[in-house]
Amino acid sequence: MRPDGGASPALLRRIDGGFKLASAYPKSLVFCSGGIGRYGPSEASIIADRLTTLGLPPERLVLDEASLDTLQTAVAATRFIRARGDAGAIVCTDSYHAPRTRLIFAVLGVATQDGSVAAGPRDVGWPAWIKARLREAAAIPYDGVLALTKRRGLQPVQR
Repeated sequence: MRPDGGASPALLRRIDGGFKLASAYPKSLVFCSGGIGRYGPSEASIIADRLTTLGLPPERLVLDEASLDTLQTAVAATRFIRARGDAGAIVCTDSYHAPRTRLIFAVLGVATQDGSVAAGPRDVGWPAWIKARLREAAAIPYDGVLALTKRRGLQPVQR
């Protein structure tokens, strides 16, 4: 989020990617996640507002305004997926972030498909891309281990 409460370019890129996926899968729900960080409003509400502005019906949106990081989002989404008995999810995030996100879901026992949006050096610039890749290199093993600790409290998928 930006200090003025607007969506960052990265968030707009992911929202637009999510809209394309939602359009390709018109019967699927869209899990909009992100609480209020340093600046309000919540990311989930910004995502939902933009998706409805783009033409997605509001009844397809599920808002998670409590999650503040990738692990919390994956746990919340896993609970939602399991409560509905869904088989899995398509993960829409930046391409450099998708491996960690999908790893967390795999550890939590949720099958995913990659729906990532391009976020390479040409898309975000070299300095931002290098910073993101370094962060992900450290975060992948860290979140992988934390996800193992979260598995116990989650119910198995109902099929």
